[in-house]
Amino acid sequence: MTTKITEKMYFSPSFEYIDNGIEHGVLSPFETKEVILKKGQVIAEGFKPLTCDIKMLKDIPVKLRDGVTIYTDIYLPISEEQVPVLIAWSPYGKSAGTAPRYKNLFQMLGMGNQWNSGLTKFEAPDPAYWCAHGYAVCNPDMRGIAHSEGDTTMIGSQEAEDGYDLIEWLATQSWCNGKTALTGTSYLAFSQWFIASTQPPHLTCINPTEGLADGYRDLAFIGGIPDENFIERLQINHVSAKGAKREDLVQEMKAYPLADAEIWKDKVADASAITVPAFVIASYSNTLHTMGTFRSWRSLGSQEKWLRIHDSQEWPYYYDESNTEELRRFFDYYLLEKDNGWDKTPRVRYSVIDFQGGNQTDLQSEVFPPASSENKRYYMNGKFRTLQENPELEDFPVMYSPESLPGRTSFQLTFDEETQFVGYPKAKLFMEVDGYDDMDVFVWVQKLDKFGNVLSEFVVPNHGAALQDFTQEGASALRYKGSWGRLRASMRHIDKELATDEIPAYTFDRVEKLASGEIIALDIVLSPLGLSYKAGETLRIVISTKDELGSVMPGTPGCTPDNKGIHTLHTGGEYASYLQLPLLTTF
Repeated sequence: MTTKITEKMYFSPSFEYIDNGIEHGVLSPFETKEVILKKGQVIAEGFKPLTCDIKMLKDIPVKLRDGVTIYTDIYLPISEEQVPVLIAWSPYGKSAGTAPRYKNLFQMLGMGNQWNSGLTKFEAPDPAYWCAHGYAVCNPDMRGIAHSEGDTTMIGSQEAEDGYDLIEWLATQSWCNGKTALTGTSYLAFSQWFIASTQPPHLTCINPTEGLADGYRDLAFIGGIPDENFIERLQINHVSAKGAKREDLVQEMKAYPLADAEIWKDKVADASAITVPAFVIASYSNTLHTMGTFRSWRSLGSQEKWLRIHDSQEWPYYYDESNTEELRRFFDYYLLEKDNGWDKTPRVRYSVIDFQGGNQTDLQSEVFPPASSENKRYYMNGKFRTLQENPELEDFPVMYSPESLPGRTSFQLTFDEETQFVGYPKAKLFMEVDGYDDMDVFVWVQKLDKFGNVLSEFVVPNHGAALQDFTQEGASALRYKGSWGRLRASMRHIDKELATDEIPAYTFDRVEKLASGEIIALDIVLSPLGLSYKAGETLRIVISTKDELGSVMPGTPGCTPDNKGIHTLHTGGEYASYLQLPLLTTF
């Protein structure tokens, strides 16, 4: 390995790679060769036929700077012309487009599989579409995956250097026009923040579609609260046919619980170092990626950058036909140098959600939040459990216990005229705990209709009974329920270099336990939002001892809070807790 940080990593044996042409897709059996895939060919049952002839370069070796060889599949149009290449960097199996696990996932989401050719790496562009429009697609198996040599790392500088090396290798190939781009969702998005920040000379542009940016703050310790469950789900993808080892983030969480450890510093993307054009895709609803995507957007060093905030989930969005066509306009402009007017595209397009079928999308702005957004504080009234514009003169403590029902408190505000919030909310809470020395605090901003019903909306096509079951108290990335945030009280120390009045940030480098009777101030960052309320509708803020939204995806538990004793929220006088919201003054 080439990066010093790997010496501090913990490694465990990778999971076994089953090379049977089923487990990891019909094209997975290893063989370096060139194949012509013919127009009309069906790669596997249930997938759409190819729309053009494609040259497949299968299991092509690429030697990295330390001598390790990784293998990649490359799909090319049948052409004598040199073409640009789209790169899908992740550990998810370069040939796994027809793997049962992904077929079943898309069926569960209600997307089916007819939208793609079966050549599509999970969360990556479909080679059939892009080859038909003059692009190559490169699907690598990164270090330690399948037949690629070396040991697998997860998020950070080693992956970034390997991605750099692949880009520069691709640019020298006889079929390549010297232009490359990174694209894809989720892992394929957050890998872009890291790779692009190393500034490969032949990286032309990027298209991160919803990707976290900080392995500590966005994944392992959201709000300073450890959550091993989703990491364990991700690491199952680290499979090897060569007895490789995989970086074990769960062990690292136990060994390095604070963010100032070198291992976690290495897993923070420096978006300010990215200078290539970027088309960034975000949503308010992704409980894994939203925070990191917006944080990267705010610090992105690119002068030519665009943000589109949609109202769907990352996979339905990315594979939607019209969205794919728009992405091609971006790539055509930079990779094929077509004068198609992309540069006139509004720099920011955002959505406003109403949860009742009336979402407003692609609202144009030069910045996010829009210039007409102003932060407004709504103070908590503990006596009447309402939100109001002015604080109470005297404190009225509200007490609740994690060990009895309901384990939460809430405050409401009913609007007498249409009101919209777009931007970055936060909660400022003055709290104490009796009978313990710490608190895990979960905050949730809801919308209630005029009858008092809590509203939410699915962001995937399937609204059936099984998805109702999963998303009622979990699978939060599939059903949007409002802005959210969480914070462990002992991890509350503010990062004065990064925090603003609008967006709190934390050092997570110390543990400050609570003394008996001590009242502390918690500045809790909440996920960005775009929410509308009509007259008679109600905003409710829930402050809970429980992870009310639950896990990110079905079948994976959420975090386990560490709460005991009695929680007290103070609501007046010198302890006037409030919710700060980005109010649109004109819309």
